[in-house]
Amino acid sequence: MFRRLAGRAPALALTAVALVALTAAPAAAATAPATAPARHERPVLPDRVELPDGFLPEGIATGFGPWAWFGSRADGDIYRADLVTGEGRVISQGPGTPSVGLKVDRRGRLFVAGGPSGTARVVDARTGDLLADYPLTDSPSFVNDVVLVRGAAWFTDSQRDVLYRLPLGRHGALPEAAETIRLGGDWEQVDGFNANGLTATPDGRGLLVVNSTTGLLHRVDPATGATVVVDLGGATLVNGDGMLLLGRTLYVARNTNNVVAVVRLDRAGTRGTVTRELTSDDFDTPTTLATFAGGLYLPNARFTTPPEPTTPYWVTRLDLRP
Repeated sequence: MFRRLAGRAPALALTAVALVALTAAPAAAATAPATAPARHERPVLPDRVELPDGFLPEGIATGFGPWAWFGSRADGDIYRADLVTGEGRVISQGPGTPSVGLKVDRRGRLFVAGGPSGTARVVDARTGDLLADYPLTDSPSFVNDVVLVRGAAWFTDSQRDVLYRLPLGRHGALPEAAETIRLGGDWEQVDGFNANGLTATPDGRGLLVVNSTTGLLHRVDPATGATVVVDLGGATLVNGDGMLLLGRTLYVARNTNNVVAVVRLDRAGTRGTVTRELTSDDFDTPTTLATFAGGLYLPNARFTTPPEPTTPYWVTRLDLRP
C-alpha cells in the first residue's frame, strides 16, 4: 500500500518562454511591387545541456514549455533544467536510492521508477514535494521505465517478468496500491537485464516493451500481460533502453551502442521496420530520450566511466527537423 504524503498536485503555473523570434522584412521601397511577408525563424537551441557534476543521470521527462526533469542514479535527486537557457536546479531531494525512468502528466506530477529499491513514487514537478510512494515488490528487482497510458502509470522491472500498474482514478486520483501483471505469451526471461523501455502502441490499445538482452520488441496486451514479438524483419534492438513514440515512429535509445534506432510501425504495433540509426559524437551511453521543439534530448549515463563527484554529465540534443 502506498503512503500518501500530500494532497493533489497543483497544476504547473510556469511562465511561457518565447521560442520563436518574429523578424519583419525591411520596409519596401516606394517602387517595389509588394512588401516581403514576415517570416518565422527557428529558435537556436543548444546542442548540449550540462547537468551537475557527479549527477549520474538516467531518465528524462519533458513538458510545460522548455522544462525537462532528470533523475539521479546516485541518490534519487530530481533536477529540473530549462532546455533553452541550460539553467537548472535540484527541485527534489532523493530518498538515497536511484531515480530511473520519469514521466510527467498534465497535472504536473512526476512518476518516478525507483530502480533497485523496488519502488515507484510520485513527485510534484513544480515544488518537488513527494506526493506518494509505492512499494512494488520485495523481490530483487530493478524498476526501470514508466509510461502514462490507458488511465494508468505502467512500470517495467528489468529483473522480473512483470509490469506494475498504478490505475488512476477520477481526475487522476492516485490509487491505494499498485497491481502486478505477469508477462506471458512470447516473453522469455533471460539472464541479465530484461524488460526495459516502455511506451504505447500507435493505436493506444497496447504497450511496447523492449528486452535489452535479447533485443526483441514485444507488444503487450495490457489486460492479460500476454506478449507477441513485434516483427522487425529480422532486426533486433540489443541494449534497447528508453523509447519514445511520435505518431507511428518509435525511437529507441540503444545505450552502449551509442545510437538511436528509428522504427516505423504499423498502427497496431505488431510490425515495424528499422529505417535508420541516429548517432552523435557527443553520445556517451545515452539511456533514454524525450522531445522538445523539434529535437530529441538524451541524457548520457556514461556507464563505462567510473563515477566521481567531479565527473561531468550532459544532455545531447539531436535535431529532427529537415
